[in-house]
Amino acid sequence: MSDLMRRGAAAPLDVSADWSELRDWISLLKPRVMTLVVFTGLVGMLVAPGNIHPTLGAVAILCIAVGAGAAGCINMWYDRDIDAVMRRTARRPIPAGRVEPGAALAFGIVLAVMSVLLMGLATNAAAGAWLAGSILFYVLVYTMWLKRRTPQNIVIGGAAGAFPPVIGWVAVTGGVDVLPLLLFAIVFVWTPPHFWSLSLWAHDDYQRAGVPMLPVTAGARETRRQIMAYTLLLAPLGLAPTLLGLAGWVYGAYALSLGAGFLLHAWRVLGERQDAAGVSLEGDRAARGAFRFSLMHLAGLFAALALDHWLHLAGVLG
Repeated sequence: MSDLMRRGAAAPLDVSADWSELRDWISLLKPRVMTLVVFTGLVGMLVAPGNIHPTLGAVAILCIAVGAGAAGCINMWYDRDIDAVMRRTARRPIPAGRVEPGAALAFGIVLAVMSVLLMGLATNAAAGAWLAGSILFYVLVYTMWLKRRTPQNIVIGGAAGAFPPVIGWVAVTGGVDVLPLLLFAIVFVWTPPHFWSLSLWAHDDYQRAGVPMLPVTAGARETRRQIMAYTLLLAPLGLAPTLLGLAGWVYGAYALSLGAGFLLHAWRVLGERQDAAGVSLEGDRAARGAFRFSLMHLAGLFAALALDHWLHLAGVLG
């Protein structure tokens, strides 16, 4: 015993190294992406008719978070080759050699299976099935099929990120209705202008990795037009819950202002000073601004929907 204590004293635990390793495993789950996914799933649950026990509701949200993280982890495993040549992703744990690819894949699969099973047990089988579908869609359809084959990767693959509000709704009700499908559509249409704004200023990375993002295949000028086109579609779609009587004027007012703000940013992207090919002469300042605002836009829409729903429940809006 004393000998063990002496060895322990001679070789203290390297807490910083342990934390660094834990941080690598957490980063495999793409926690920044997970935050928005969890929030949209939570709002889907909050606005659903009916009740769910708070503990089971918390478990459902945890399952959405873990399922999204598992999909992100498997995505990092599959994309480790292109991540290694992209400046933006080269320091991720797998291409940097800090986590073994096989271990990351096993980690992602275990988390995916556990999240689906727990969701089904804690809420209902339909919610578990929707969660399983979202994971499989992101891994098989987007990551393994679309991402490296077509510039429509983000357009079709955007469905993967649109599942959470539906999953949250189904966890409470066991079924699907018009409002969660509208929320799905909003996230689906929001995804292309969000990611294309990013891809405008990350163009060199995608070109180096051979990923056919729209700026690489169609050029920056066409990408700017497509950002505007999708944002023009997104603005009225964001208002649809109010126009169809599924949300009140509080949500409608926020949706109107947020939609107008996104349109303004898309207009700036379209009209930014650029060369003949549409490449920015201002360091893609407008695209960076549009990307940042897009995050605020989606979070703001869902927050406004939750607020509007709470005000109606509280009788403030009648």
